[in-house]
Amino acid sequence: MHLRYVNEYRRVGLETGVSAASPHKMVEMLYDGAIRYVREAQRHMAGHDVAAKGEAISRVIAIVEQGLSGTLDRARGGTLAERLSALYDYMCRRLLMANLNNDSAALDEVATLLAELRDAWQQINPDNAAPPVSLKVVTA
Repeated sequence: MHLRYVNEYRRVGLETGVSAASPHKMVEMLYDGAIRYVREAQRHMAGHDVAAKGEAISRVIAIVEQGLSGTLDRARGGTLAERLSALYDYMCRRLLMANLNNDSAALDEVATLLAELRDAWQQINPDNAAPPVSLKVVTA
């Protein structure tokens, strides 16, 4: 896995064996981290902690932009990769607006989208079938 993705996993505080995880498991861990930081942002928003809310939202955006979107192989992933890329872009825009407008509904929307994608990702059994989206796996 590319070094910047490994660093992103570490940065979001996932302490389970990233270096030994499969690419499939790493994507699952990215979804988990993003969902966790959206929930953290919601708590900070409710507690009127603007700085902590902004930091949590920034972490979600980094996970989505650098981690999840970065794993898409647009050349081989076809329409599904394009649609996921567009959905990730949409989520980042919603997160930015949530931060600017203290919009908890936008955070709920992003959390729901991430959870649905994570659930769908978990349904894929990497031992029995290739993932529906090709992943770029670059070794450091």
